Amino acid sequence: MEELGEDHDDGTVARVAAIDIAKASGMVCLRVPHDTIEGRRVQKVWTVASTTNTILELGDRLLCQGVERVVMEATGSYWRPFFYLLEARGLNCWLVNARDVKNVPGRPKTDKLDAVWLAKLAERGMVRASFVPPKPVRHLRDYTRTRTVFVQERTRHKHRVDKALQDAQIKLSDVVSNLFGMSGRAMLDAMIAGERNPRTLTELAKGKKPALVEALTGQFEDHHARLLRVLLSTIDHLTAQIDELDQLIAWTLEEITTPSSSIGTEDEAAAVSARILVEKLDLVPGIGPATAQIILAEIGADMSRFPTPEHLVSWAKLCPRTIQSGAKNTAGPAGKGNPWLKGALGEAANAAARTDTFLGARYRRIVKRRGHAKALVAVARSMLVIAWHLINDPDAFYQELGADWHRRHLDPARKTRDLVRQLQALGHQVALSPASA
Repeated sequence: MEELGEDHDDGTVARVAAIDIAKASGMVCLRVPHDTIEGRRVQKVWTVASTTNTILELGDRLLCQGVERVVMEATGSYWRPFFYLLEARGLNCWLVNARDVKNVPGRPKTDKLDAVWLAKLAERGMVRASFVPPKPVRHLRDYTRTRTVFVQERTRHKHRVDKALQDAQIKLSDVVSNLFGMSGRAMLDAMIAGERNPRTLTELAKGKKPALVEALTGQFEDHHARLLRVLLSTIDHLTAQIDELDQLIAWTLEEITTPSSSIGTEDEAAAVSARILVEKLDLVPGIGPATAQIILAEIGADMSRFPTPEHLVSWAKLCPRTIQSGAKNTAGPAGKGNPWLKGALGEAANAAARTDTFLGARYRRIVKRRGHAKALVAVARSMLVIAWHLINDPDAFYQELGADWHRRHLDPARKTRDLVRQLQALGHQVALSPASA
């Protein structure tokens, strides 16, 4: 039997408020101790509109009641006005995952009952706060996420351009390495302008390829030219927007410098500019500047929220979930996690897997027995652990261990035992003798 010492700080809160948030309103439940009767709780439930003035009035009312914590569910993006405005009023706001505060089955589900249930869980300390970064990091996150969406949309439009060319029997993408490079774009613009002669179009290419004439011979009509004009203008517009977002991201990184206004730490000596953190992360194989900016935007620049790398890996859902039942321990699914962070780490892990580095060697060791997907997750986990150390320690810099690190640190006795077992499994008798000096 495990004995637990008395925990005086059990997480209970005397004065709490919970908000069940909808699009246009929120159901507020206030639970405070009774003024005269000890042990009695007073509960009030009312509806507030999700307008700025109404939320600010709600904040003043909760402050007058001495509320110690305001808890709300993460419902789409509708929680943001309540959280930001009440936090600006000086209230301690917690955002909780709706999965962790589901109502008890068998009870009617209404907004009022949901708010009461959330308030009861909060006052008993049975909820966990989700990670909400400080304001400058939230701005950086908005820019990086918008840039990711624009890059994906631009890629889709590029595929539509190739689809239109295939419809016109133009096989330019089979010959040109980059359809939207200087040569490819010059030929596309010429076709839109009315040029149809394959030999004339071939002269616009920087490198002359005999296959270009055959690839440019097709049934390109005015209809395809009008369609390509629209698609290329959209691609150019998205490229300009992405460039503007890159500038906004660079400016925001310069703002995340001081402890008071950015990363939330009081140790001025440990404060590091976010731009320096991006440069440090850029040294990791597979991680480029854009990926480093996404990592910093999603996890922030203050690692006090994640005491250890394991906490960060668990929050990002890059490790299996432990399931214990009796004497049986199994590994469950990792979970969804942050899709923006996991997507960026997945692309970085895929790039690092093709390098002759420690991370590349780690991928090749795992992929043989676990498969491609799980090997990428393992490499992404290693990269996130590296990012935690680089962000947490101002003096830390990435040092490449080398692709032969595992071979240099393997246990000779264990390797010998494994090789002997493999030979015995093939039907051989093995007798070992020490090599002569």
